[in-house]
Amino acid sequence: MPRWKPDARERLAVAALSLFAEQGYDETTVAQISERAGLTRSTFFRHFADKREILTAGQTALSRLLAEGIEAAPADATPMAAVAAGLERAAGQMTQFNRELSPLLRAAIEANEELQTRDALKSIGMAAAMADALRRRNVAEPTAQVAAELGVLAFKVGFRQWADPTRDDDPGELTTHTRAALAELRAAAAELR
Repeated sequence: MPRWKPDARERLAVAALSLFAEQGYDETTVAQISERAGLTRSTFFRHFADKREILTAGQTALSRLLAEGIEAAPADATPMAAVAAGLERAAGQMTQFNRELSPLLRAAIEANEELQTRDALKSIGMAAAMADALRRRNVAEPTAQVAAELGVLAFKVGFRQWADPTRDDDPGELTTHTRAALAELRAAAAELR
């Protein structure tokens, strides 16, 4: 049972992801999603352009938060310290809703090739936003790109650990997980020499 009181947008997302997991993405219609959520089709279309958008709805906001965190980092911050600031900013905005929705989202993505492609594009978009923010800080292109890619990987690893439904203990804050993942990735990168 969810521990949050979902609004209409969240109800639609939960309904859609539940249906995707039960009957498959391709077989799920907007009408079914709306009915499962206890809402009308017109309400669905006020929140989402189509059922694909449910899976990428937070991408723009997440990319913006990552970039804002990088831009707000102290002027003397290293590229990786700026990336850490971006991760902290984005992770700080993730809620219990994001955590509890994650297993449904993961199941839907794993079951559909189109959704796997969309998920990969989401990662590319996050990396592009972070690299752009780093370049605005006058970080050289190769360094900006590598730092951004490590940042995306750290966010994904940290989020996966935080949202793991098999955990019985308190997962703590997402920020703690992304920070640890980034430190681990930095250590692994140092061994590549």
